Amino acid sequence: MPLHMTKIAFGATSPADLKARLTHYAEAGEVRLTTRYLPKRVEEMTGGSLYWIHAHTIIGRSPILGFMENGQGRHWIRIEPYLIPVRGVPKRAHQGWRYLEEKDAPPDLGDGEADARDVMPSKMLGDLMKMGLV
Repeated sequence: MPLHMTKIAFGATSPADLKARLTHYAEAGEVRLTTRYLPKRVEEMTGGSLYWIHAHTIIGRSPILGFMENGQGRHWIRIEPYLIPVRGVPKRAHQGWRYLEEKDAPPDLGDGEADARDVMPSKMLGDLMKMGLV
């Protein structure tokens, strides 16, 4: 079973915005995210995904293509340039990235399934989450 990682969708105003940002790089075939340290468990991440956190919720995932040194003492996390929607799961914000075990990863949403969080304003979603309603 592959190991995954989580990361905050920094700067994204909504899940739709994150999806658009990733899709922008579709022609390049990958998106590169900079990280200071190479994960110690990098071998376990073959076949894994980067799960995106937005408004304290895991909203989707992007398959990990691999890791690469960028020549400036840092590394790139290479991911596919699309967002696969997953069933929303609350997740606290954190800096950088964190490991996510397969057993804790939320399931993908099937074809035709939708998560209303994608179209809900961030503030409303945050308020509903604080009340435990979503």
